[in-house]
Amino acid sequence: MSQRPFWLAQALAAEDAAPAPPFDGATRAGLCIVGGGFTGLWTAIRAKQQRPELDVVVLEADVCGAGASGRNGGCALTWSTKFFTLQRLFGDAEARRLVRASEQAVLDIEAFCIEHGIECEWRRDGTLFTATSAAQVGASDAVVAALNERGINSWHRLPTEELQRRAGSAAHLEGWFSPLSATVQPGKLVRGLRRVALSLGVRLHEHTPMLALEERSPPVVRTPRGTVTADRVVIAINAWMASTFREFERNIAIVSSDMVITEPAAPALAASGLDGGISVLDSRIFVHYYRSSADGRLMLGKGGNTFAYGGRMAPVFDQPSPYRDDLTHRLHGFMPGLRDIPIAASWNGASDRSVTGLPFFGQLRGRADVYYGFGYSGNGVAPSRMGGEVLASLALGLDNEWTRSPLVSGPRGRFPPEPIRFLGSMIVRNAVRRKEAAEDGGRRPLTLDVGLSRFAAAAGKADKA
Repeated sequence: MSQRPFWLAQALAAEDAAPAPPFDGATRAGLCIVGGGFTGLWTAIRAKQQRPELDVVVLEADVCGAGASGRNGGCALTWSTKFFTLQRLFGDAEARRLVRASEQAVLDIEAFCIEHGIECEWRRDGTLFTATSAAQVGASDAVVAALNERGINSWHRLPTEELQRRAGSAAHLEGWFSPLSATVQPGKLVRGLRRVALSLGVRLHEHTPMLALEERSPPVVRTPRGTVTADRVVIAINAWMASTFREFERNIAIVSSDMVITEPAAPALAASGLDGGISVLDSRIFVHYYRSSADGRLMLGKGGNTFAYGGRMAPVFDQPSPYRDDLTHRLHGFMPGLRDIPIAASWNGASDRSVTGLPFFGQLRGRADVYYGFGYSGNGVAPSRMGGEVLASLALGLDNEWTRSPLVSGPRGRFPPEPIRFLGSMIVRNAVRRKEAAEDGGRRPLTLDVGLSRFAAAAGKADKA
């Protein structure tokens, strides 16, 4: 077994839960959910809350939290910064609804954790979107203005001195703050959802991968040691969708999100000003993000480093980050006072980047009894709560704002075929690196690099705020 990523290892060490047994035999269920991460567990919980009598089975290939849910940066962000993308795709009214719903998802997770006693280091201290070079200044103005015009704006600009104090770093030139975001120990959250799902009567089987989906009526999920026949099936395996169902290969790009975390450094963080649960994100195309942990560490992450070929899961996604040294250098650039604090761990994971930067949901191959949802594009902690609402509503046959949402109309857009996609990703990634390195140094980037970088911005970058 590969080494567990930091958050999950910490969460597993803190609990005394018995492992869920691998599935063995044949069974019948009302709902079978494949995938025991945030999306799958929220779907199971919401389905059981609405229909307690429903027999729900969850199959997880590893342990709950082994995928993106247990190895992300733990920043629970909303969709307010994606307003222009939402508006372009779904219209103004639905864009406004989805922004509000994404903010409500943060509050819903918080209330759920309080109600069920999930100790996951949830801290709703807000988030900062900042500029760390002159080229980034003003990048957030338009979307904040649009949100403000519609009465759905939670952001306000901070004076530079206050911004740098809250961010704990003088590297930030401009910044906007929203209180409607949180940070969380994601491994502890997903394990908490697991506990609640079990308490509701969900039948959970870990170390049980899906080998095949037999598209009978009703559908059958085949595992190494048995079969689950279910009235409805939900596939919630996120980045693994592209390799499991090849029709989705060009709808997402599998991209790493790489992270480092320090040993405990509470005094140094307190001296910097960053001693709460605020998250800090810059306005790069491949964003740097950092935040403190409840036990006094500093975590920094960055997406857009490693790209998979053909949607296939590469071994590197389950190993320490090959970009540890670069991330450490970036961390010290933001926080010079932490140079003497050792790095405790590095890790990375696969992020399912969609063309739009938004997740999508639908019926698998047009079947009315098999549903899917994925494509969170690096922002899944809070939106996966919405995803669970969507998938539970679909599986239960409800008629509501989620089943009527254009989010359930499947993927929008396709990436080029291989090898064009992979080669193009490398060319664009390197152009982005050169462009932003020039901007960091106060130099004018090459026109070619600026042009190439627009492809990355169009393929899922958040509208920054």
